[in-house]
Amino acid sequence: MNYTLHQLRIFQKIVETQSITKASEELHLTQPAVSIQLKNLQDQFEIPLTEVIGRKLYVTEFGMEIYHAADTILNEVNQIKHKAMAYKGHLTGTIKISVVSTAKYVMPFFISEFLKTNNNIELKMDVTNKSKVIRSLEANEIDFAMVSVLPEKLDVERIELLQNKLYLVGSQATKDKTKLDNKDLEHLPLIFREKGSATRQAMENFISKNKLSVFSKLELTSNEAVKQSAIAGLGYSIMPLIGIKNELQSGELHIIPTNQLPIITEWNLIWLKNKNFSPAAKAYLEYLDKHKSEIIENRFNWSENFK
Repeated sequence: MNYTLHQLRIFQKIVETQSITKASEELHLTQPAVSIQLKNLQDQFEIPLTEVIGRKLYVTEFGMEIYHAADTILNEVNQIKHKAMAYKGHLTGTIKISVVSTAKYVMPFFISEFLKTNNNIELKMDVTNKSKVIRSLEANEIDFAMVSVLPEKLDVERIELLQNKLYLVGSQATKDKTKLDNKDLEHLPLIFREKGSATRQAMENFISKNKLSVFSKLELTSNEAVKQSAIAGLGYSIMPLIGIKNELQSGELHIIPTNQLPIITEWNLIWLKNKNFSPAAKAYLEYLDKHKSEIIENRFNWSENFK
């Protein structure tokens, strides 16, 4: 066997993304470079690691065994690096965070300067829907989670970061719409996020509270897909303000004034109560406590004061 750590890292990312294209994007490599390294790794085994069916890549059972072994090896390598840096007196380690999809517009700003100051600390951030975020937190697979709706059945602690405001939005063709009553939503084709999404939950709570019978036009699995569908005029959606700043500025999307909107929740960084933090995670909490207000003022003043 003559595989390299580089090959194992690439294979790890291919398995996690289920795509050579996505793996290449996340690793900042070209697709041919990723494909070559996958082939070089495969050539060392007689049993297939992956297979392609209908242009979709699947990982074989043997491939999953190699993935788990690679994950263990790479984690051990990281531990060696961290121990060497810690021996020299540097703060080191890995911080694992899982965030709901819309929080990708928020979380990077609350950790970027911390990572620049502590460049021996690594970040692993998973962007997914609320259900998976909570499962990862419950299983203690992560240090922190970022959500706008707190889990009901988990004992957690939290830091409130900033407001999450959700407005009814439509395409450029809707810019002259006057203020709507809630009942007017019954006549609009609405675009929903998938079940398990916090944005979907906020929309459904609003609809239920106002006893509306709405026309669901589409159900989509990402905030970006909802955004593009609304821009294309396929319908309307209740969306977080934080994720549509550029589209509002360009005029591609417009907020439609509606009674009892915006819906306002809070972005929270949460963790399991009595969590035994690593030095890196503990240092990050101290950083947030000291710099949270400054970050909000510099990065999110526009959304906090938006009306």
